[in-house]
Amino acid sequence: MLLEVRDLHVEFHTRDGVAKAVNGVSYGVEAGETLAVLGESGSGKSVTAQAVMGILDMPPGRITGGEVVFRGRDLLRLKEDERRRIRGAELAMIFQDALSSLNPVLSVGDQLGEMFTVHRGMSRKEARAKAVELMDRVRIPAARERVRQYPHQLSGGMRQRIMIAMALALEPALIIADEPTTALDVTVQAQIMDLLAELRREYRMGLVLITHDLGVVADVADRIAVMYAGRIVESAPVNDIYKAPAHPYTRGLLESIPRLDREGRELSAIRGLPPNLMHIPPGCAFHPRCPLARDICRTQEPPLYEVSGTRGSACHFWTECLNG
Repeated sequence: MLLEVRDLHVEFHTRDGVAKAVNGVSYGVEAGETLAVLGESGSGKSVTAQAVMGILDMPPGRITGGEVVFRGRDLLRLKEDERRRIRGAELAMIFQDALSSLNPVLSVGDQLGEMFTVHRGMSRKEARAKAVELMDRVRIPAARERVRQYPHQLSGGMRQRIMIAMALALEPALIIADEPTTALDVTVQAQIMDLLAELRREYRMGLVLITHDLGVVADVADRIAVMYAGRIVESAPVNDIYKAPAHPYTRGLLESIPRLDREGRELSAIRGLPPNLMHIPPGCAFHPRCPLARDICRTQEPPLYEVSGTRGSACHFWTECLNG
């Protein structure tokens, strides 16, 4: 296993109380595999990724338990200088807002080249040549001219390609892509997802794709982990999820996707709102919004039941959901 997150817990200490953002998350990613992590805003997807990368703001954040094992090493036990050597070179991240993630006063070529001057000891000229090569690789037209441009001079899609190029620069074994298609139009979204899938196959790297959109991952993910209130509530191969979800929350997400065969019908939505992470409901956190909720759901937190050898569901009534 390339990456294993084991029983990870993350809290945020604020004036108003303690927000339990991640509550026992476990998942794994193999080399050459894409794991999509899905869920509404506030479900803990990005906080989990930040903990894996070692870029969590501490304080107010605090990792209170668990392990993050990457290539046999628990990253949470490493010193900061050791983590810094791994970031970029072996483990990289693509952030969701390319414009705010890129430095506005440096050209994109300088920002790409810095990866090679800092980590590989290249000269500025050699680094600039590598930057052009990377921009060509992620299909930015006229790369030799654009390498001198600044982020504000590029379109949203091109800026996102620059972020992908930066993540790929040192050929890491694993990339975490946090909402890489946010704020992009549908055509550009498809191009970015196709590019990520192609690069994953070419470099045989692991990819963790964080998103709230089930439609985005249908063609690129191998497995899906669905998060709610800081927990994974369903984990399964992608085809199983789309064919027959085994958790009511997953079913609700799928039914809320606009479909051409439902033209004229009201769009389905999950009732209510995600819970306040300072006051997560007892039992199953989803029970206030769940159409299958019963007394046991209000008092007993469901474990991740084994649906099959490759599938789990944190629902007391997963068989009913699966067959419904």
